Amino acid sequence: MKNYSLAMLTDLYELTMANGYYLENKKDQIVYFDLYFRKIPDNGGYAIFAGLESIINYIQTIKFTKADIEFLRKKNLFAEGFLNYLSEFKFTGDIYAFREGSVIFANEPIITVKAKLIEAQIIETFLLLTVNHQSLIATKASRIRYAAKDKTILEMGARRAHGISSSVYGARSAYIGGIDGTSNVLADQMFEVPSGGTMAHSWVQIFENEYESFKAYAGIYPNNTTFLVDTYDTLSSGVPNAIKVIKEVLLPLDAKNYSIRIDSGDLTYLAKEARILLDNAGLKNCKIVVSNSLDERIIKTLLDQGAPIDIFGVGERLITAKSDPVFGSVYKLVAVENENKIVPKIKISDNVEKITTPHFKKVYRIYSENNKAEADLITVYDEKINTQDELTIFDPIYTWKTKTFSGFSIKELHTPIFIDGNLVYKAPKLKAIRKYTEKEIESLWDEVKRFDNPHNYYVDLSYKLWKIKQDLITKK
Repeated sequence: MKNYSLAMLTDLYELTMANGYYLENKKDQIVYFDLYFRKIPDNGGYAIFAGLESIINYIQTIKFTKADIEFLRKKNLFAEGFLNYLSEFKFTGDIYAFREGSVIFANEPIITVKAKLIEAQIIETFLLLTVNHQSLIATKASRIRYAAKDKTILEMGARRAHGISSSVYGARSAYIGGIDGTSNVLADQMFEVPSGGTMAHSWVQIFENEYESFKAYAGIYPNNTTFLVDTYDTLSSGVPNAIKVIKEVLLPLDAKNYSIRIDSGDLTYLAKEARILLDNAGLKNCKIVVSNSLDERIIKTLLDQGAPIDIFGVGERLITAKSDPVFGSVYKLVAVENENKIVPKIKISDNVEKITTPHFKKVYRIYSENNKAEADLITVYDEKINTQDELTIFDPIYTWKTKTFSGFSIKELHTPIFIDGNLVYKAPKLKAIRKYTEKEIESLWDEVKRFDNPHNYYVDLSYKLWKIKQDLITKK
């Protein structure tokens, strides 16, 4: 990818449409697009927004090179005037978005783009692929964090990831979602996601015997030693040899940080039996690490069964979001400007889920007096909410279902990122994003976080917005 520009990371139809807009004198038409998703992965109760930093970097640097223009010219699809336009391309519009690390729900605009038509169209593919991947992994990581409770979780999926970018940005997204560290050294170098590791079975096998392999490793890394104990026989060989080396090598050095790792077999049984062996040897502070195709449901089961596990190494099922690998964000036109007036637009479908919500919008989160998130309300951009009055919201489909709030507070979820093409948002450090996510998760009721039949968190429309939508539907 080094010699290619990200401007070309787009679907061809974005460019053919843009060429058509240019020829139809629509290139300067101001439009509004919303990026949102329709369904929470794994039938969960919430999702986590990640990828904003990547989008900021992309918008700031997008540029079609001479090589790009020449490549497109050879396609014989594009007008020369359009190619000249691309050669000077720069994003000059506005972008509003949720803060990275925010809790998000289906059908609310995570990102809104207000820009000239061609500009808004060309950036679609990159925005979608970025949000779809990074939010998917952050969401999966958050579920794993919830299942593991206060236990340490390490992301170990680089070798199973779907490519270089997937492994690196997946590790970053997993950290936002609550993972404590990664095996990926590049993610550590780029984003300061703490990296760590143990040993492979090949280390154990290359020595004359298991004991010698453990002894050598402990001598080299006495301050952070993890013994992989399942190469031959976990309980009759691996754990006893680890105990022997801990006593012979580590304890004389007053080492404090050591553990065993189990990577196969019945993890509950083996962890319980290993704990007994370690405790009987006086090594109660020796931690137990487990790995082997873990996910949130397996981790929950292990802990429910009383497995004395301290650290979980999670690989392929996190970095690929194996159980539900598509986030499904979409990017839809919701309004245009005519003579400085915003005109709402709607897409209508026989599938109710695919009917868009028109207009330039805001999203508010409603909090109860104990700071728990109760619902999100999508409004027209110029609506205000008075927290001194009662607020009644209603289901946009089953309109007789209502809920009234009093003594509530609100938070506007959109923040300006770019205005007139200029970055106006200071992106926080990764650790701050992670902390923000933790607070967002804390604001949710436990019923929203559960894995099976989570509580349906309400995302409703203001009456004004709902009426606009209904009027457009009936005018079709």
